[in-house]
Amino acid sequence: MVGFHGEYEATVDAKGRFLLPSALKKQLPEGENRFILSRGFENCLTLYPMKTWEAILEKFKKLNQFDPKVRQFTRQFLNGATEIELDSAGRMMLSASFKAYASITKDVVIAATLDKFEIWDAVKYNEAISKLSAEDFSNLANEVMSDDKM
Repeated sequence: MVGFHGEYEATVDAKGRFLLPSALKKQLPEGENRFILSRGFENCLTLYPMKTWEAILEKFKKLNQFDPKVRQFTRQFLNGATEIELDSAGRMMLSASFKAYASITKDVVIAATLDKFEIWDAVKYNEAISKLSAEDFSNLANEVMSDDKM
């Protein structure tokens, strides 16, 4: 897999469902319709294709479960992770607790992040993206992508 790319808009209906955009679905492996949905780090949701999720679980299995920090992180990270499947119309359902966690009301942005997707309330996503000035983004890129980090 090369990696997912793009950001996509969708509208959540009264029942908490939204249509997975076709441009996003084209990036998924053939027949992929099962995902793990969990709470993200910045009050967004994270949508993991099953292959990505399985790789994460393999990493968890290698952690020292006798370490209290590992147990705390494992508990926090896996808390609420839920398997979801696209319905016959290609829609995905967000539970009330997931919508509340991410402050999702109606419009969402689904942003690709290499091997997974983040689902944000559209207003919160635009605020998060616009917070970082061009200069701050340049400095962040230099810090994160420097040769000694890679």
